Amino acid sequence: MGGSIIIEAARKGQITPEMEHVAKAEGIDPQKIRRLVASGRVVIPKNASRDTIPTGIGESMSVKVNANVGTSKDFIDIKEELKKALIAVQYGADTIMDLSTGGDLDDIRKIILESIKVPVGSVPIYQAARDSIADMTSDDMFNAVRKHAEDGIDFVTIHAGVTLDALEQLKKSDRILNVVSRGGAFTIAWMIHNERENPFYEEYDYLLEIAHEHGLTISLGDGMRPGCINDASDGPEFMEFMTLGELTREARRKGVQTLVEGPGHVPLEDINLSVRTMKRLTDGAPVYLLGPLVTDIAPGYDHITGAIGGSVAGMHGADFLCMTSPSEHLSLPTVEDVKEGTIVTKIAAHIADLVKIKDRAKKMDDQMAIARKNLDWEKQFELSIDPERARRIKCSRKSKSDACSMCGDLCAIKIIKDALR
Repeated sequence: MGGSIIIEAARKGQITPEMEHVAKAEGIDPQKIRRLVASGRVVIPKNASRDTIPTGIGESMSVKVNANVGTSKDFIDIKEELKKALIAVQYGADTIMDLSTGGDLDDIRKIILESIKVPVGSVPIYQAARDSIADMTSDDMFNAVRKHAEDGIDFVTIHAGVTLDALEQLKKSDRILNVVSRGGAFTIAWMIHNERENPFYEEYDYLLEIAHEHGLTISLGDGMRPGCINDASDGPEFMEFMTLGELTREARRKGVQTLVEGPGHVPLEDINLSVRTMKRLTDGAPVYLLGPLVTDIAPGYDHITGAIGGSVAGMHGADFLCMTSPSEHLSLPTVEDVKEGTIVTKIAAHIADLVKIKDRAKKMDDQMAIARKNLDWEKQFELSIDPERARRIKCSRKSKSDACSMCGDLCAIKIIKDALR
């Protein structure tokens, strides 16, 4: 059952198999899932033609993690990109996005869709603009969306909030980095060259027709997202937020599931403002963030700056975090970069869950605490987000006691356990 049918069934009072699956996975009553899907506060991305594992994103759901993969024109290795996708899923990614720009894009997308069972997303304008941004036509843009939908993509990023009005706001701003969204940059360059409004905004109804036909979930892209701390929480960003609110409401009216993407670089004190504003303007639509990164000075460690921001954002209501890898701002990520970025973002999501869905998330931490109390190392490894690393570190310097080698027989847990016995 596709995304459009899912939301329409929910509005008719029907609980679909996808809703049942999500309800079981989240430990929530299926009727609550149905109501949230009907309102647009939860989406279950699923193309009508693809057998995707149902994943609930939004209010009352655990915070989900997306991992980006994809070739560039400098590095085209389909096998490596598939390895990235598989390892990301292995370490907890709930969805994968194919952002390929180099090589046979249709073939790359096909291989990923055939190999990955979690929801898969894409950015169709990357394919439409690959030969020439200026010469790209509106037909090229919509045909790319249709092609991706027909291939089985579950959700697509569309930068429909990048408008001529937003462009005027950008020109008046004092931004340092102007636009860092690739899709946003493509769209702005096209509008300036052709002296026309963004086709995805101007012909939004047509986009929704395609999405409805294929059960495609629309992820409204953050083309005006800030690319550094200086540019956060400014006019272009908030103008786009308001436009995305209008577009979200229109999509709901047309029976199309919608996510809303948000800012990428935000100081800690502004994260609450950004997330709550997006939630307010979009009537509680699921919020999807890259990071946000909370400082600009950590190349090589931006998976950590992103995880810090993601934890805070999730605490304030963000629903979906896009993995940031250690190679962010530096290079195309390796398989190991994707693994590390996924793990760190999964940790951030769980930290947010301890606030967002406290009772459900806390059970995992309680289980780990009990395993530590009992010095049950196998159980601790089993409960770890990265069991192999935990086991490797523990075994690298073995203790003569049943505690770890940090304290050995002087372990506080061991001493009190023996004393109380």
